[in-house]
Amino acid sequence: MTDVRPPAAPGTGTTGTEALRETIAAELLAARARTAALTDCVEDADLIAQHSPLMSPLVWDLAHIGNQEELWLLRNVGGRDPLHPEIDPLYDAFQHPRAERPSLPLLPPAEARAYAHEVRGRVLDLLAASPLEGAPLLDAGFAFGMIAQHEQQHDETMLITHQLRAGEPALAAPPPPPAPADAAILPPEVLIPAGPFTMGTDTEPWALDNERPAHTVDLPAFLLDTTPVTNAAYQRFIADGGYDDPRWWTEQGWEHRRRADLRAPLFWQRQDGQWLRRRFGTVEPVPPNEPVLHVSWYEADAYARWAGRRLPTEAEWEKAARYDPATGRSRRYPWGDGPPGPEQANLGQRHLRPAAAGSYPDGQSPYGVRQLMGDVWEWTASDFHPYPGFRAWPYKEYSEVFFGSEYKVLRGGCFAVAPVACRGTFRNWDYPIRRQIFSGFRTARTPEEA
Repeated sequence: MTDVRPPAAPGTGTTGTEALRETIAAELLAARARTAALTDCVEDADLIAQHSPLMSPLVWDLAHIGNQEELWLLRNVGGRDPLHPEIDPLYDAFQHPRAERPSLPLLPPAEARAYAHEVRGRVLDLLAASPLEGAPLLDAGFAFGMIAQHEQQHDETMLITHQLRAGEPALAAPPPPPAPADAAILPPEVLIPAGPFTMGTDTEPWALDNERPAHTVDLPAFLLDTTPVTNAAYQRFIADGGYDDPRWWTEQGWEHRRRADLRAPLFWQRQDGQWLRRRFGTVEPVPPNEPVLHVSWYEADAYARWAGRRLPTEAEWEKAARYDPATGRSRRYPWGDGPPGPEQANLGQRHLRPAAAGSYPDGQSPYGVRQLMGDVWEWTASDFHPYPGFRAWPYKEYSEVFFGSEYKVLRGGCFAVAPVACRGTFRNWDYPIRRQIFSGFRTARTPEEA
């Protein structure tokens, strides 16, 4: 393991340490409450079943969460002996592809819950006694923060499984607030002037290795959509034959479109002249003013070409989301350095859908770009590569094994992402064919293309 250390948390001494300890405990408990909500709402048969070969059975995620928590916190940080070493291979994500996991001798639901509960109790005892400094994994409580993020990421994965699950709805949440009065009169795009900005971070205490290190990127001017592309706009692409015209698709994208017979976003269907969608077990009309959801990178790229535009690069996205031209510094979030609240972004599964385009004016960036955090993951044009000076930490399997042109970067989080796992530097990645994820996009252009 490399000796790269995360930065220290703000504040020192007993008061700072106790505040950090309380923050960690709150994040761990919030993640576990969400895990319970996602697994207690269905019968054991649903937990054991594989609802899609793309996803694990829910009961695998449940025990995997406990296993990773035991591995990193009880064993690596606490120096404890393994509780059940015989199950480690079952819950190693790199040993067994998702499609094979139902055939493994997995812990049944009651035992998986008991295991995760036992691990959590011991972890809270460990947290109470931890100095939260000294060793690299303890600095700023990094290992605890990593595990809180890991559980919330699997909660998002389990929510995707719920979306793929057939049968009666098992989840409920209130709709997002209506769009603000100015949403209909927002400019369609904003200019991001040329110039350098700081990309990545050296100061975010719980940032993961692929977000590091901070480095300067100098970009030419570009124009970016004020809001994500909406369902109504995407329907115009469909109506204009966008899925049937190879001009708008890359060679690989066209081949995939034909092979997979793509004709609309995943979960959409045409009935009696109207587009409908299935959302967590409910079939409903596609809302025209919501950001389009469940589209692959190939579809997003084809739409952008059809519209005479392009997908933004990852660097363009981050500059639009973080750079403050008034101060010349990069913020943690579009609105500033304070953590996300319900008035700034649609995060944390408060709502089971994106908010209308133009929502959350309090969360807009200094350039006036809205909904850069939450609502939908946004595909970018960029492949997933390390930043200059990258060092894998604390394990290479988190990022390093995925670097390359196979994966495209997504930014900004979505309604299913918890605030602890969402910030202006956070990087997500997936295959360009993926559609079951909560993915949308916005488009860009250079001024010369006007």
